[in-house]
Amino acid sequence: MRAATVVLIFFLFAGCGSSQKAQSSGPAFPPVPVSTGEATEESVPIEIHSVGNVESYSTVEVKAQVAGPLLAVKFTEGSNVTSGDLLFEIDPRPFREALRQAEAAVAKDEAQLRVAEANLARSRAQLKNAQAESARFEQLSKEGISTRQQDDQVRTAAEVAEHAARGDEAVIESIRAALESDRAALEQAKLNLAYCEIRAPISGRAGNLLMHPGNLVKANGDNPLVVINQIVPIFVTFGIPERYLGELSRQHSRHKLSVEASPEKDSNRAVRGTLAVIDNAVDPNTGTIRLKAVFDNKGGRLWPGQFVNVVVTLDTQKATLIPAEAVQVGQSGSFVYVVKTDQTVDPRPVVVGQTVASKVIVEKGVAAGETIVTDGQSRLFPGAKIAGSSPAAGSAK
Repeated sequence: MRAATVVLIFFLFAGCGSSQKAQSSGPAFPPVPVSTGEATEESVPIEIHSVGNVESYSTVEVKAQVAGPLLAVKFTEGSNVTSGDLLFEIDPRPFREALRQAEAAVAKDEAQLRVAEANLARSRAQLKNAQAESARFEQLSKEGISTRQQDDQVRTAAEVAEHAARGDEAVIESIRAALESDRAALEQAKLNLAYCEIRAPISGRAGNLLMHPGNLVKANGDNPLVVINQIVPIFVTFGIPERYLGELSRQHSRHKLSVEASPEKDSNRAVRGTLAVIDNAVDPNTGTIRLKAVFDNKGGRLWPGQFVNVVVTLDTQKATLIPAEAVQVGQSGSFVYVVKTDQTVDPRPVVVGQTVASKVIVEKGVAAGETIVTDGQSRLFPGAKIAGSSPAAGSAK
């Protein structure tokens, strides 16, 4: 009986040992289905991101240069106008009359000038004759043929003729000065008449009409009649931190820098332009330098006053890229799951840079050629085995 009891106890201890060994080995987890991708080395642009404001290429406040009743408006509010298009008409009748008066004054001066020139010609002829007589009598006086009295009379007549000719020359100079003044008044009258038709000084888009027909407009009044903004081409102004100024200036001196502006979040629909202006001073309050880029804006996507996302491309560089969806965020920062050669995964912290299309630059943590998990990370843990088709995995660091 005692022998049977000992055998039973032995088997009980043997069973307990087997159970503990099975529990210590733990359960076997099935492979986790995931999607994977490969880290690649590519040439990527060095970009500076900012937020900018759209400005018109030029803005003109259209004002009247002469006063008078506004007769007509020849454009539609908010429409595109071309340089030279007729915009407004001011009553031209007073200016036509002023033009006629100026033309009459010029005609009068021209007639007086002709009379003065004829008088001068006569005076010069008389002077010539008097000088000849004076010379002849002077010779006769030397020969003792003429009397002294006759010689004095002839000399006096020559001097009177000379003064008369000089007087006629002065009259002509006065008339010519008056003629030039009246001709200037005539040109001014023509300008004033032309100013009755107000034309577009630039091509652009007209704003709201600020003065309607029937109103009396003043010359160079306080308020414009309409404002025209040139939007083709157009400017975008934005600021970047001053730490980029040195590299930006060097690249700008070598070639035109590409600038992209996007009114929407979709960067694939960005408008492309070039950097035009670097401001001459850094703002000490914000530590930024103001830049201005020009865009052709033929599609009309940019509008004055609009806020846009701006990207300045400085240069290109070699960098390691991975799909953006591979990056996970944990308590210690960003990390990715790297696939080992035995098809198990290992979480690895990474330092990520800017986004390029659907990928991100990895500045530290992953090398080109390594395989990383891009989908299904929520079921993974360190050492988990994965399943699914994937590129050839590189060796883990």
